[in-house]
Amino acid sequence: MNAKEIEKINEELQNAEPTVVLKWAVEKFGKDLVLSSSMGAEDQVLTEMLVKIDPSIDIFTLDTGRIFPETYELIEQTNKKYNIKIKPYFPDYKEVEAMVSEKGINLFYDSVENRKLCCHIRKIEPLKRAFEGRKAWISGLRREQSVTRKGVQLIEWDEANGLVKINPLIEWSEQQVWDYITVNHIPYHKLHDKGFPSIGCQPCTRAIKPGEDVRAGRWWWENPEHKECGLHVQDDLKSEVKIGFKNLGA
Repeated sequence: MNAKEIEKINEELQNAEPTVVLKWAVEKFGKDLVLSSSMGAEDQVLTEMLVKIDPSIDIFTLDTGRIFPETYELIEQTNKKYNIKIKPYFPDYKEVEAMVSEKGINLFYDSVENRKLCCHIRKIEPLKRAFEGRKAWISGLRREQSVTRKGVQLIEWDEANGLVKINPLIEWSEQQVWDYITVNHIPYHKLHDKGFPSIGCQPCTRAIKPGEDVRAGRWWWENPEHKECGLHVQDDLKSEVKIGFKNLGA
């Protein structure tokens, strides 16, 4: 799809319900479509919607090796409820070993450069493998989530991965997400009940305080403008990741 086609689709699907957007995506891309799930609330909503439309569409998650035990429990629970198999993708163990040997097991606390290198090895590289042979992917991004996501569109061209990116929940509020979960009895992450609105790797995620931004618990030691792992904002990663790999001798 070119820029004009994407612009036209955004106009046609403006204000459309997420299920309408998903049906369009399934009809347009079929088996070349995939849902990327972090097992968060938004992704659980999309999983439920997508399974109702076409349960054969693949769903995957990234197992970085540092995720919460509760995340594994939810993967199993979701698979059983919807009779699906969420596919896990793991990082290259050689790259992880080299990184940890050189920079330490918790390198991400030392600098933004180190943290983005860790995210790149544990998330971005596996993501590329998950996208092999695909033409489009579905994500659970919402504009309300953070300052780094205000400009996200319903349908986008993901230049970094060479895919069409579809964000069906882009206009939804947090309340809409939870209302849908409640009404449809969707299994959700246990840590959401303990003050974790956004859940990633265990050492990089904390509960938030009342009144804090929903993304405040992710990489809380960094400025808000830096709080992306690279799955959704990649341009600012390129130079820092290259520096990180250079320091590893790669």
